Amino acid sequence: MASIDLVDASVEIPIFNSRGRSLKTTLIRRVGGQVEADGRDVVTVKALRRLNLSLRPGDRLGLIGHNGAGKSTLLRVFAGSYEPSTGTADISGTVSSLIDMEMGMDPELTGADNIIQRGVFLGMSLKEARRAILNVAEFSELGPYLHLPMRTYSSGMRMRLAFATSTTRHPDILLFDEMISFGDAGFAARAKARLDAMLDSAKI
Repeated sequence: MASIDLVDASVEIPIFNSRGRSLKTTLIRRVGGQVEADGRDVVTVKALRRLNLSLRPGDRLGLIGHNGAGKSTLLRVFAGSYEPSTGTADISGTVSSLIDMEMGMDPELTGADNIIQRGVFLGMSLKEARRAILNVAEFSELGPYLHLPMRTYSSGMRMRLAFATSTTRHPDILLFDEMISFGDAGFAARAKARLDAMLDSAKI
C-alpha cells in the first residue's frame, strides 16, 4: 500500500565555507532566519524541523509557503533524495518525481542513453528503461535527435526529453514542484493531459 510517514523528521544542511559568516547573512534573508553558525565558519541551514505527517491512498497534499520555507526540501524527502538528519521518513510505493527532472542525465550521452539512465535513476529496471525509449520518442517528438548527445539540445528539447522520460509510468506517489512551463503550446497541451492522467491514477 502506498504511504508516507514522517516522525519528528528534521533536515539540516551544513555548508562548509570559509566565508560562512557573510554567507550566513545571505541565507538568513533567503530562508527566513532558519540558519545557525557553529563558530567554525560552518553554516547549517535548518530546512525542516521535527515534522510529523501521515499520508494514505486518496490523500492529496499541497504545499504553500514563501521561498526558503522548505517546500522543495520536503518533496525531496518524499522522493528519497534527502534523508532526515533526525527522525524518520518511511515511504512505501513507487514514486515519480517531477522535481529536478534532468537529475541523473548526462549531457555527453545521447538522448536514448539518457532515457535509460534517467529511467534507472527513477527506479525502473534496465529492461523497463529500455522499453521506455519508444514511448519517450513518440511523446517527445525528438526523432533523430535522440541519437545525438544531449549537449546539442536546446533547453526546450532537454525539458521535453526529461518530462517524457519522467512520466513514462504511472506511480503510486506523484511529486511535482510548481507548474512546468514548456513554451510550445502544442506540446504543453499534451504534457498537461499526460500529467492530469498521472494525477488521476496516483494514489498519493
